[in-house]
Amino acid sequence: MSPLDALLQGGVISITVALVLLLMSVASWVVILWKAWLLWRASTDLARCIPQFWQASSMQSALDVLQNSDREQIVLPLVRATNTASAGTLAAAGDRSQQLTRVLRDALHGVLHRLQSGQVLLASIGSVAPFVGLLGTVWGIYHALVGISGGGQIQIEQIAGPVGEALIMTAVGLAVAIPAVLAFNILGRMIGKIEADLEGFARDLRELLVNPHKA
Repeated sequence: MSPLDALLQGGVISITVALVLLLMSVASWVVILWKAWLLWRASTDLARCIPQFWQASSMQSALDVLQNSDREQIVLPLVRATNTASAGTLAAAGDRSQQLTRVLRDALHGVLHRLQSGQVLLASIGSVAPFVGLLGTVWGIYHALVGISGGGQIQIEQIAGPVGEALIMTAVGLAVAIPAVLAFNILGRMIGKIEADLEGFARDLRELLVNPHKA
C-alpha cells in the first residue's frame, strides 16, 4: 500500500490534515524566501546608505543620495520624517528635541513593522505544524486499528503497515515545522541587527538636528 492509498483510506480527516500541512509548508517557504531576499537587500542598503548620508554636504544632498541608493526604504523614511511636522498642530508642539524624538520613533516603528512582517506566521507554523501532524497520526492509527479489529485473526504485518503510514504524518509535521522555526530565529537575528543600526542612526540624526552645525 502506497502512502497515497493509506491517505485516501484515512478519510476526510487524513486528507484535510495533509492539505493543511501542505499549505503550511508552501506558506512558510514563500515567507522564508521573500524575507531572506528583503532582509539581505535591507542589510546591504543600510551598510551603504548610512556612510553615504554622513558623507553628504547637506541634508538635501543626503536626501538625493538616499533616493537613489535606499532600495528598500530603510533609512530614507527616518530622514524624511524630520520634516513632517506641520506648524499649528500638536505634532509641532514642544521643543525641537521632542518633535524629533516623536517623528523618528514613529518612522522607525514603521520600518521595523515592514521588516518584521511574516515573523508571526513563521512562529505560528513552527508551533502548530507538529500538533497537526500528530493529529493525523492519531487519526490514522485509530482508523487502522478499527479496520484491523474487524479482520479476524491479527498478524503483525496487518498492524505494521497502517501504523507506519500513520506515523508519517508526524514526520511531515516536523518537516514543516523545523524550517519555519530555524528561519524565524535566523531572520529574527537579522532584523535585530538592522534595528540596532537604525536606532543608532536615529539617535545620531536627532543629535545632529537638535544641535546643527553643517546640515
